[in-house]
Amino acid sequence: MTINTTPHLNFRGDARAALELYQTVFGGELAAVTYADAHAVTEPAEAGQVMWGQVASAGGFRVMAYDVPSHTAYEPGVIPLFVSVRSTDAAEITGYWERLVDGSTVVVPLGEAAWAPLYGMVKDRFGITWVLDVEVPWDAS
Repeated sequence: MTINTTPHLNFRGDARAALELYQTVFGGELAAVTYADAHAVTEPAEAGQVMWGQVASAGGFRVMAYDVPSHTAYEPGVIPLFVSVRSTDAAEITGYWERLVDGSTVVVPLGEAAWAPLYGMVKDRFGITWVLDVEVPWDAS
């Protein structure tokens, strides 16, 4: 059996724009189903918002997103979430960082850390905090 864990991000009207950004950063295919597509419109002004969306790349990156409808409580930041992107390839992480950092707030600049040759944290314009690092075997000594 194989299992994959995929972060599912919640937005209020920005899911498509967020998925488009993540596609430009990580590549892959973007799929989005609107509330109208699914015949699940509860508020006409939200018909074009994303009920189910995802970006998935051949390299293994995957993220899902949807727009929380107005009739549902939504408090971004109340329960914080970090999305961790790890690779053993420094060039790959650097490329993702360079594309993701545009228009974002750098929390920790990409650089060497005690546990990784490259580590950085950035909060994108949608309020999602991304942690990017180069994965190396942990040496507890």
